[in-house]
Amino acid sequence: MSLGSGTIAEQVAYLTKGCVDVVRESELRSKLEQAAASGEPLVIKVGFDPTAPDLHLGHTVLIRKMKHFQDLGHKVVFLIGDFTGLIGDPTGRSKVRPPLTRGEIDANAETYKRQVFKLLDPERTVVDFNSRWLGSLTSEAWIRLTARYNVAQMLERRDFRQRYDKGQPIAIHEFLYPLAQAYDSVHLKVDVELGGTDQLFNLNVGRDIMPGAGLSPQVVMTVPLLVGLDGVEKMSKSAGNSVGIAESPDDMFGKVMSVSDEMMWNYYELLTDLSAPEISTLRAKVADGDVHPKRAKLDLGQRIVTDFHSADAASTAEQEFERRFSAKGLPSELLERVVAVQAGGERLAVLIVRVGLAGSNSAATRLIEQGSVRIDGERVTDRKCRVLPTAPAFVLQIGKRKVVRVCPEQATE
Repeated sequence: MSLGSGTIAEQVAYLTKGCVDVVRESELRSKLEQAAASGEPLVIKVGFDPTAPDLHLGHTVLIRKMKHFQDLGHKVVFLIGDFTGLIGDPTGRSKVRPPLTRGEIDANAETYKRQVFKLLDPERTVVDFNSRWLGSLTSEAWIRLTARYNVAQMLERRDFRQRYDKGQPIAIHEFLYPLAQAYDSVHLKVDVELGGTDQLFNLNVGRDIMPGAGLSPQVVMTVPLLVGLDGVEKMSKSAGNSVGIAESPDDMFGKVMSVSDEMMWNYYELLTDLSAPEISTLRAKVADGDVHPKRAKLDLGQRIVTDFHSADAASTAEQEFERRFSAKGLPSELLERVVAVQAGGERLAVLIVRVGLAGSNSAATRLIEQGSVRIDGERVTDRKCRVLPTAPAFVLQIGKRKVVRVCPEQATE
């Protein structure tokens, strides 16, 4: 789409799809009308503190919303918070988050830049670093900035209030984080700022201080935190329920196929560019029996893998998935592990850890007892099962996606 294409109502519907908060929609409509009339694109900002090197699908909910504005011809600023990362975002924290080192920030920022362009158009994306202006603010400028907000307003933020009520310490520098984020909007003359629902307070601080700088308050739009593969917790690498955008097509496709039929629709809404009416139509077809739920989920996997790899990679991943899990076959490229086994044999649980399919002997034992372990397709539930060094090579499978060929050999003395 080009700037101003489609009716304003259609643009608003496209941009607000999947959003939780829009503060305020009437202002968004007005800004879009002004942009269409003047031909001047809106400035859209999203800030990312480079706290970890890898992005997962949960991060892409925001990035995709940036893409939607970009699709309509607006200017998107991918702002790397290298300065605010030194402060440490206190959002959702019961204690101070340790600040990152400059080396960690620089390394993570480089990986961010490589990954976001899987969705965003690099020719139409401004990548900036907020140290460029925040690092040069004088002491007087910082004092003037802090004078625009008061302690009572800061304590309206839930996590600050909870810590204050419990007598837990709140460092003064933590109050600087939302103010620094707000100043980013002032410096960039932002029209719309996007963030997760947990960022609503910080984003509204920008709205509050912009008029004092002679600017129209930014429109604030938040998107929900994506639920992870477990269907319970928000997606995060530490929770083990994430899908990394740098993962292989096969792994990405297989993980998407593991979500429940009901959660699939949430992923359609937040992780694809389909419009709300298109998703509603597809959902109705599934409910009426015109489209099988599995076919809808396969199409979801196709769309997501295509976005981060290619259409060919998505097609191959679907074929591999069907071969492995529908036809109960094995991966075309089966990883092989040679393991040393003592003369008297080794517990299967120990070998599961050695080949990297479990993190500890106790975890491996639980997998066996739960019936998640198969040897050459046969389920093994005996926790005392042992493997001899003379045993022939066998295929060890944990669940649906973890499969290796194990080659026992006599351990040397």
